[in-house]
Amino acid sequence: MTAATPEEMEALGQAFSEQAHPGMVIALVGGLGAGKTHWTKGFATGLGSTAVVTSPTFGLVHEYTDGRLPLFHLDFYRLDTPAELIGLGWDEILEADGVVIAEWGDKFPDLLPEETHWLRFTVHEDGTRSIQKQ
Repeated sequence: MTAATPEEMEALGQAFSEQAHPGMVIALVGGLGAGKTHWTKGFATGLGSTAVVTSPTFGLVHEYTDGRLPLFHLDFYRLDTPAELIGLGWDEILEADGVVIAEWGDKFPDLLPEETHWLRFTVHEDGTRSIQKQ
């Protein structure tokens, strides 16, 4: 999957949301500016959310509950230890029967369920971005 613009990245997220189900966990992996948050914006739109989706880098977790499923959007970038993630209520989030999207999910792979969907975001020299399922 390739996107040349933020709008195309959002469209990819929206398309992926069609398979969303309670308890789904998605780990997004890729550098700064790779399109993870734009993809998540599209995913939230696909769930029917009208919320303004922003990066949770500083808030660490954003909840969007106005779609067909609750969406928990986390960013592990500023977390240093698994204990910090658990302290944010990680176990409760996983049990909430919503969808969890974890940016920088590769920081704490042992805390993610076995059935996690892993998506790697890459920025190419020409500015396009691609997503690969791992």
